[in-house]
Amino acid sequence: MTAEPQHTTWPVPPPDGYTVDDLFNLPDLPPHTELIDGSLVFVSPQRDFHSLATDLLTYGLRTAAPDEFRVRREMTVVLGLRNAPEPDLMVVRAEAVRNEDQTRYEAADVVLAIEVVSPDSEERDRDAKPRKYAAAGIRYFWLVEKKEGRRPVVHTYELDPVTKSYAITGIHHERLKLTVPFDIDIDLTEIDHM
Repeated sequence: MTAEPQHTTWPVPPPDGYTVDDLFNLPDLPPHTELIDGSLVFVSPQRDFHSLATDLLTYGLRTAAPDEFRVRREMTVVLGLRNAPEPDLMVVRAEAVRNEDQTRYEAADVVLAIEVVSPDSEERDRDAKPRKYAAAGIRYFWLVEKKEGRRPVVHTYELDPVTKSYAITGIHHERLKLTVPFDIDIDLTEIDHM
């Protein structure tokens, strides 16, 4: 007796691509589905480094954030009609947090977007997403990568309002010490104890 092959029915995209409304209304999408240029992007399972780096930065940012900011993990940020990525981590203005059922933030609510690079999302994390965050006016962006061993290296960027692109402000290996968007001091070597 042989097993019948299982067929998955994938949604057929509309001619002009999906919109943000589609993203939030299509039934049975996998968790953490993103919308990039009108296409649905399904996220692969996280690797341990990704989880640990995100936890380390989440704790550090929540500890340092003044009352006017909130730190959020893996929430959708609407950048436009056909773009709604999900940064691994972001800092939003406190007034943008409406209730515990909230599923998204607008680009204007986001002060800092952070992407932790994974092998399956390398191109999106290094190229597509930063360009889209910059075009949407998100002032700060961090790109987190794994260096030798298991420690993160954090590349920090600030939006140049003239070019509407990010300019690098630093590359942090052992310690992430910044004064923008608020005073931050995170010992990146702490990942060794997690």
